[in-house]
Amino acid sequence: MAKLLYRLGLFAARRAKTIIAAWLAALAVAVTAFIGFGGQLTDQITIPDLETSAVADRLTAELPDASAGSATAVARTESGEPFTEEQQAEIAQLLEELESHGAITEVTDPFATQDELEASRADIESGREELDAARAELDAGWDEIEAGEADLEAGRQELEANRQEVESGLAQLEEADAQLDAAVEEAVNVGYWSSVAAEMNAQRAEIVAQRQQLQAAQAQIEAGEAELEAGEQQLAAGREELEAGEEQFQQEAGGALEELERGERMLDLAAGAQMVSDDGDVAILMISFDNALENIGTEQLAEIADTLTEAGIAGVEILPSGDLAFEMPHLFSIAEVIGLIVAAVVLLVMLGTFIGAGLPLFNALIGVGIGVAGAMALSGVVEMMSMTPILGMMLGLAVGIDYALFIINRHRRQLKDGLPLIESIALANGTAGNAVVFAGATVVIALLALNVTGIPFLALMGTVAAFCVVIAVLMATTMTPALLKLTGWKILRRKERRYVGFDTAKSRQITTPMGGLKAAAIALLSIAGLAVLALPTMDLRLGLPDASTEAEDSLSHQAYVETEESFGQGMNGPLVVLADLPADLGEEQPEDYQLDVAETLLEHESIDVVVPITLSEDQTMAAFQVVPVEGPSAASTEELVHEFRDGNPLAGTAVEDTELSVAGITAAQIDVSDVIADSMPLYLGLVIGLSLVLMIMVFRSILLPVIATLGFVGSLAGAIGVVVAVFQWGWLGDIFGISRPGPIMTFLPILMVGILFGLAMDYQLFTASGMREAYVHGSAPRLAVRQGLHAGRAVVTAAALIMASVFGGFVFTPDPMIASIGLGLAVGVLLDAFVVRLLLVPALLTLCGPAAWWLPKWLDKILPDVDVEGAALERTMAESQQGAGI
Repeated sequence: MAKLLYRLGLFAARRAKTIIAAWLAALAVAVTAFIGFGGQLTDQITIPDLETSAVADRLTAELPDASAGSATAVARTESGEPFTEEQQAEIAQLLEELESHGAITEVTDPFATQDELEASRADIESGREELDAARAELDAGWDEIEAGEADLEAGRQELEANRQEVESGLAQLEEADAQLDAAVEEAVNVGYWSSVAAEMNAQRAEIVAQRQQLQAAQAQIEAGEAELEAGEQQLAAGREELEAGEEQFQQEAGGALEELERGERMLDLAAGAQMVSDDGDVAILMISFDNALENIGTEQLAEIADTLTEAGIAGVEILPSGDLAFEMPHLFSIAEVIGLIVAAVVLLVMLGTFIGAGLPLFNALIGVGIGVAGAMALSGVVEMMSMTPILGMMLGLAVGIDYALFIINRHRRQLKDGLPLIESIALANGTAGNAVVFAGATVVIALLALNVTGIPFLALMGTVAAFCVVIAVLMATTMTPALLKLTGWKILRRKERRYVGFDTAKSRQITTPMGGLKAAAIALLSIAGLAVLALPTMDLRLGLPDASTEAEDSLSHQAYVETEESFGQGMNGPLVVLADLPADLGEEQPEDYQLDVAETLLEHESIDVVVPITLSEDQTMAAFQVVPVEGPSAASTEELVHEFRDGNPLAGTAVEDTELSVAGITAAQIDVSDVIADSMPLYLGLVIGLSLVLMIMVFRSILLPVIATLGFVGSLAGAIGVVVAVFQWGWLGDIFGISRPGPIMTFLPILMVGILFGLAMDYQLFTASGMREAYVHGSAPRLAVRQGLHAGRAVVTAAALIMASVFGGFVFTPDPMIASIGLGLAVGVLLDAFVVRLLLVPALLTLCGPAAWWLPKWLDKILPDVDVEGAALERTMAESQQGAGI
């Protein structure tokens, strides 16, 4: 490889203008392809075969009305006063205009919905009043019947008492009449009739009169009995009529009462999902699409967002949510420019000339342009996240500058040693270029290994970043030699050119190793520092950032905060829950059972609102909108989704046999986080294993690779700890522009592993290879460590500062995902270079002594000889020069 790169460097130097023109032509082709074939980027993260996707498929198949995508916008009055009728009318007109958009099926008017809810409640109250009035009327009829029956009974008793009195009177009259007949007979027989005739006739007349009077009363009693019988018949008819009315009331009112009770239960559940705030100054506009949200083009969503924000309703501001108003991050901003300026300053300090400082920057910018534009040219046929080209640019710039720096630094050293210009360029390409190819290969392998995760968007990120690194390697080994040829001796400062050929390296040769006590102190302090920085990693919580973490002046952030303050945190991340109902329910029972499930779920401590959405046609499945108590990125919401997935929130209730499943954007994001977290151990194991194998091959040692790999794990943990402290805990949030702390981006750790591993191998290569070379050439083990460190520390320091400045430029971008990646990589590079490679590893190798370079003989025989520094090429060149008498 070294000889091949030597010839390639020689060709590039001799055909410098052709090489430069070819790369510029490649840049033009890539940009043209991007302009002609590039498509829309997306911020939607999709992973196939998620549980959420399976639930969504069921939802589409069985409940198509509830399966389409939706988004929200928030309308608020600028004065904080309730919406006026005129403003409500203008909003309704705006929503009608939106519904004409091809992708939109319906836009819910919050004020009309609120009015409908109030009207429904009024109808229910009116229906209940009607039922109560009918019940009261029936009860009054029963009261009248019972009063009539009581009156008849009283009349009957009175007539019976009168009858007994009349009959008793008649009996007494009969007895008196008999006594009078006996007296008359005695008076006639004895002969004093004449004296008592008048008196007895008077008595008889009185008896007759009384009998007539009693007989008249008896006739009245019989008439009263007839009247009572008529009354009884009338009451019986009234009772039959009331019984028929009661039966009809029970039949009709019973169903109506059940409907009223269902309606009341439904309204009570829906009351929590209000769309107009209690103060009447904020309203939620619900937009329903004809397809899943991820299938709606970003241009269409942007057009809808523009229609909302440019509505021009006096006194009303409309804020589209993050689903509509997402902004694609800029590929290049002032923050990245500042990072490049810092990199230029580092290059100027190290190389000493403006030409030398500008050459790696020019090299990297051309390479990144080719890599990023070429990758984005495929965005028309491949779904590509907006972060993918940014990651490629971030990594391409960093390694592009560093790889060019490695070759230029070697070339400068050779020129100062007196090597001819063309020969120096070719030799630098064959030696340092060989190390660049090896270092780039490790980065590319680590990035391509992201494909083993089985996560398409992550695999594409790794592939695009790897492509940009390949371009950077090709640029470094072809464009850099060509540019060095055109630059000529100006790559050296004037003072350096005066002393070309004078060997000053021997005067700076290290002759004493690092002291054991000093090495132990450095090792302990380094390990303690990494451990302290890594402590927050124990609290790492992965997730996908929501609008709450975006810049405070962004529309989506304002919409999120306004929704949270007016309607509760959970309204920013509702869940869609499906319930498989028991098969033995009757025709009307499914609706009641659906309400039972909803009311039971509402009792859960992490659920704020549950609204039944719909029932399937066969009434075997019900859908609910579940609003958590906390926001979509909260730990309680994540636990709730996992409970739906793995447990049963209905356990221990009357509806515990119901099987639940969950879907929705919030659930999908949690599923994505879980899938990526599950793939992390496999990927980390693969990278660490690869690290050990590569370093054993390169450095012919067992302890060195182990120490270097553990150091990589330490720097990675420390970098993740810093990210957790800043983005999850909120430390120094004002400095980094963090609007609100939240979970760490779910794929950040796995990206950091892939990228930092490759960069760590770069730094380890440029320090430990010098140690190995010194040891092989006869230096004592501890002395070789210090000599190798001294030889490589300058270039590693410059390379790390350059990379950190490039990555750090992305920290202050408004996109929290990009900012967290920039911070993690910048801190990771600094920790790995300055703490691990320049302090910890040399200190531990010094303490290990000869054991640091021990390798079993049998393993040494089977391992390939990887000459990454091109030492064999240097020896060959030196021998050829001696043979030629040079």
